[in-house]
Amino acid sequence: MPVEEPHRVVCRLDELLAERGMSVTALAETIGVTNVNLSVLKNQRAKAIRFSTLTAICEALDCQPGDLFVVGDRT
Repeated sequence: MPVEEPHRVVCRLDELLAERGMSVTALAETIGVTNVNLSVLKNQRAKAIRFSTLTAICEALDCQPGDLFVVGDRT
């Protein structure tokens, strides 16, 4: 079996929260998801995100998906 290569998509949630002076807990309460789910995303451990969650994050942080995610360098 081929070994799955890790993805290079980097979530900038931590940076966006800091820029807005908002905590993970406050965002979780605002958009109706758990702190754990947002922490998985923030700590680069997520393998997927629902479009409904992405939309809610973007609305709460007044940003676009491209502000939240970037593709990292190849290593």
